Amino acid sequence: MMEFKITNTWDSSPVCHEGISLSLKPGDEGILFEVNGPFFNDPLAPPGEKGKPFNQLWDYEVAEAFFLNSISNQYLEVELCPHGQHLVLLLSGRRKVWQHELSLTYESSTNGQKWEGRALIPWSYFPPAVNNFNAYAIHGSGAARVYEALYPVPKHEVMEGQEPDFHRLEYFKDFNLKSTMKEDWEQPNSDLWESASGIRS
Repeated sequence: MMEFKITNTWDSSPVCHEGISLSLKPGDEGILFEVNGPFFNDPLAPPGEKGKPFNQLWDYEVAEAFFLNSISNQYLEVELCPHGQHLVLLLSGRRKVWQHELSLTYESSTNGQKWEGRALIPWSYFPPAVNNFNAYAIHGSGAARVYEALYPVPKHEVMEGQEPDFHRLEYFKDFNLKSTMKEDWEQPNSDLWESASGIRS
């Protein structure tokens, strides 16, 4: 199992609340992505069915995980909402989405000021040779919107007027799926990603 905790905003300021915790565990036919953290209920729930994909979920309260092949710039983005909606995107090149709103086995629950989420990410969603990772959390509305990052932009590199951008792939950190699985494990081939071989990154 791999565990992470988001304790900084996207621009390297400390968060002013308990950080959201993320874990990656081996599961049947994929990785179990689990989230546990503070529930702000701001914005309110998106107008989508629980357990179903919801486009532009990033406009709501979410936790996100990105799995990147830093050579090909192919990556998987998984967004989980405390209200039960999710969004899965496959990208080939920075911000170049070629698959979206993929299905996901996902359950979530809220309990007062806490929420939990648990999703099974199929192996077919992971691009070949994943070697980088980052994770994010977003909550709040309007001027009070807060963007948090596991691996943020270093404070000295933040430019005046710069906006949060979760697709700054250069700030992702080294990551090895074998740390979650057994040492002799090999990432399964993905027919889904093989079909993307002709997509320019």
